[in-house]
Amino acid sequence: MPTQLLASENPVLPPLHRHWIVIVRTLLPAVLATALWLLVVDVAANRLIPADLRLLLTVGAAALLGLWVLTVWVRWEGDSLTVTDQRVVLEEGVFQRCSRAIPLNRVQDVATAQSLLGRLLDYGTVEIDAAGAGGAERFAYVRGPQRVRDQVFGLIGQLSRGV
Repeated sequence: MPTQLLASENPVLPPLHRHWIVIVRTLLPAVLATALWLLVVDVAANRLIPADLRLLLTVGAAALLGLWVLTVWVRWEGDSLTVTDQRVVLEEGVFQRCSRAIPLNRVQDVATAQSLLGRLLDYGTVEIDAAGAGGAERFAYVRGPQRVRDQVFGLIGQLSRGV
Protein backbone atom coordinates (compact mmCIF):
# COMPACT_ATOMS: atom_id res chain seq x y z
CA MET A 1 0.00 0.00 0.00
CA PRO A 2 1.38 3.41 -0.83
CA THR A 3 2.62 5.31 2.17
CA GLN A 4 1.33 8.64 0.96
CA LEU A 5 -2.43 8.21 0.66
CA LEU A 6 -4.48 11.18 1.74
CA ALA A 7 -7.06 10.67 4.48
CA SER A 8 -9.90 11.43 2.07
CA GLU A 9 -8.84 9.17 -0.80
CA ASN A 10 -9.60 5.53 -1.45
CA PRO A 11 -7.69 3.06 -3.63
CA VAL A 12 -9.65 2.09 -6.75
CA LEU A 13 -7.19 -0.59 -7.82
CA PRO A 14 -4.97 -2.49 -5.42
CA PRO A 15 -1.30 -1.45 -5.61
CA LEU A 16 0.14 -2.94 -8.79
CA HIS A 17 3.67 -4.26 -8.71
CA ARG A 18 5.68 -4.84 -11.82
CA HIS A 19 4.89 -8.06 -13.68
CA TRP A 20 6.60 -11.27 -12.50
CA ILE A 21 8.59 -11.34 -15.76
CA VAL A 22 10.88 -8.70 -14.17
CA ILE A 23 11.84 -11.20 -11.47
CA VAL A 24 12.40 -13.97 -14.00
CA ARG A 25 14.51 -11.80 -16.33
CA THR A 26 16.65 -10.61 -13.44
CA LEU A 27 17.12 -14.01 -11.81
CA LEU A 28 17.58 -16.19 -14.90
CA PRO A 29 21.27 -15.36 -15.53
CA ALA A 30 22.14 -15.94 -11.86
CA VAL A 31 20.24 -19.24 -11.75
CA LEU A 32 21.91 -20.45 -14.95
CA ALA A 33 25.37 -19.39 -13.72
CA THR A 34 24.80 -21.15 -10.40
CA ALA A 35 23.60 -24.30 -12.15
CA LEU A 36 26.68 -24.26 -14.39
CA TRP A 37 28.92 -23.69 -11.35
CA LEU A 38 27.32 -26.61 -9.52
CA LEU A 39 27.63 -28.80 -12.60
CA VAL A 40 31.35 -28.04 -12.85
CA VAL A 41 32.07 -28.36 -9.12
CA ASP A 42 29.88 -31.35 -8.27
CA VAL A 43 30.03 -33.35 -11.50
CA ALA A 44 32.93 -32.44 -13.76
CA ALA A 45 35.51 -31.85 -11.00
CA ASN A 46 34.14 -34.56 -8.73
CA ARG A 47 37.45 -36.42 -8.45
CA LEU A 48 39.66 -33.29 -8.50
CA ILE A 49 38.08 -31.42 -5.59
CA PRO A 50 37.86 -32.93 -2.09
CA ALA A 51 34.32 -33.63 -0.84
CA ASP A 52 34.50 -31.05 1.98
CA LEU A 53 35.57 -28.30 -0.42
CA ARG A 54 32.86 -29.33 -2.91
CA LEU A 55 30.27 -29.07 -0.15
CA LEU A 56 31.58 -25.65 0.89
CA LEU A 57 31.52 -24.39 -2.73
CA THR A 58 28.01 -25.75 -3.27
CA VAL A 59 26.62 -24.22 -0.07
CA GLY A 60 28.36 -20.93 -0.87
CA ALA A 61 26.86 -20.81 -4.37
CA ALA A 62 23.39 -21.62 -3.01
CA ALA A 63 23.74 -18.93 -0.32
CA LEU A 64 24.80 -16.29 -2.87
CA LEU A 65 21.89 -17.24 -5.11
CA GLY A 66 19.54 -17.02 -2.12
CA LEU A 67 20.79 -13.53 -1.26
CA TRP A 68 20.34 -12.45 -4.87
CA VAL A 69 16.77 -13.84 -4.93
CA LEU A 70 15.99 -11.92 -1.74
CA THR A 71 17.48 -8.72 -3.16
CA VAL A 72 15.49 -9.00 -6.39
CA TRP A 73 12.27 -9.73 -4.47
CA VAL A 74 12.70 -6.73 -2.16
CA ARG A 75 13.41 -4.43 -5.12
CA TRP A 76 10.36 -5.81 -6.98
CA GLU A 77 8.17 -5.36 -3.91
CA GLY A 78 9.32 -1.74 -3.54
CA ASP A 79 7.89 -0.60 -6.90
CA SER A 80 4.15 0.00 -7.17
CA LEU A 81 1.51 1.92 -9.07
CA THR A 82 -1.71 2.77 -7.22
CA VAL A 83 -4.83 4.34 -8.68
CA THR A 84 -7.04 6.12 -6.17
CA ASP A 85 -10.23 8.10 -6.59
CA GLN A 86 -8.13 11.32 -6.62
CA ARG A 87 -4.69 10.54 -8.05
CA VAL A 88 -2.24 8.05 -9.48
CA VAL A 89 0.69 7.28 -7.17
CA LEU A 90 3.94 5.84 -8.55
CA GLU A 91 6.47 4.60 -6.00
CA GLU A 92 9.88 3.13 -6.79
CA GLY A 93 12.88 2.03 -4.78
CA VAL A 94 13.63 0.59 -1.39
CA PHE A 95 16.56 2.49 0.12
CA GLN A 96 16.36 5.46 -2.22
CA ARG A 97 12.61 6.03 -2.52
CA CYS A 98 11.08 7.98 -5.38
CA SER A 99 7.38 8.79 -5.23
CA ARG A 100 5.30 10.69 -7.77
CA ALA A 101 1.65 11.59 -7.35
CA ILE A 102 -0.40 12.77 -10.31
CA PRO A 103 -3.79 14.32 -9.50
CA LEU A 104 -6.49 12.91 -11.79
CA ASN A 105 -7.67 16.43 -12.72
CA ARG A 106 -4.20 17.09 -14.23
CA VAL A 107 -4.03 13.91 -16.34
CA GLN A 108 -4.22 14.77 -20.03
CA ASP A 109 -3.52 11.36 -21.57
CA VAL A 110 -2.75 7.78 -20.61
CA ALA A 111 -0.85 5.74 -23.17
CA THR A 112 0.06 2.07 -23.07
CA ALA A 113 2.67 0.11 -25.00
CA GLN A 114 3.10 -3.65 -25.16
CA SER A 115 5.58 -5.91 -26.90
CA LEU A 116 4.49 -9.23 -28.39
CA LEU A 117 5.60 -11.04 -25.22
CA GLY A 118 3.87 -8.35 -23.18
CA ARG A 119 0.59 -8.97 -25.02
CA LEU A 120 0.93 -12.72 -24.47
CA LEU A 121 1.70 -12.36 -20.74
CA ASP A 122 -0.49 -9.23 -20.22
CA TYR A 123 2.08 -6.63 -19.21
CA GLY A 124 3.28 -3.35 -20.68
CA THR A 125 4.25 0.24 -20.05
CA VAL A 126 1.79 2.84 -18.85
CA GLU A 127 2.67 6.46 -19.61
CA ILE A 128 0.63 9.15 -17.89
CA ASP A 129 0.87 12.61 -19.41
CA ALA A 130 0.03 15.31 -16.89
CA ALA A 131 -0.47 19.02 -17.37
CA GLY A 132 2.39 21.11 -16.08
CA ALA A 133 6.15 21.11 -16.12
CA GLY A 134 6.51 17.48 -14.99
CA GLY A 135 5.43 16.00 -18.29
CA ALA A 136 4.84 12.28 -18.76
CA GLU A 137 5.51 9.63 -16.12
CA ARG A 138 6.30 6.06 -17.21
CA PHE A 139 5.83 2.85 -15.27
CA ALA A 140 7.11 -0.21 -17.12
CA TYR A 141 6.07 -3.86 -16.79
CA VAL A 142 2.59 -3.10 -15.44
CA ARG A 143 0.15 -6.00 -15.25
CA GLY A 144 -2.96 -5.29 -17.31
CA PRO A 145 -1.93 -1.90 -18.72
CA GLN A 146 -5.22 -1.42 -20.62
CA ARG A 147 -7.17 -2.02 -17.40
CA VAL A 148 -5.13 0.70 -15.66
CA ARG A 149 -5.65 3.09 -18.60
CA ASP A 150 -9.41 2.42 -18.71
CA GLN A 151 -9.73 2.82 -14.93
CA VAL A 152 -7.92 6.18 -14.99
CA PHE A 153 -10.04 7.45 -17.89
CA GLY A 154 -13.20 6.28 -16.11
CA LEU A 155 -12.22 8.17 -12.97
CA ILE A 156 -11.39 11.29 -14.99
CA GLY A 157 -14.84 11.06 -16.58
CA GLN A 158 -16.47 10.80 -13.15
CA LEU A 159 -14.53 13.84 -11.93
CA SER A 160 -15.53 15.92 -14.95
CA ARG A 161 -19.21 14.97 -14.46
CA GLY A 162 -18.97 15.80 -10.74
CA VAL A 163 -19.92 12.29 -9.63
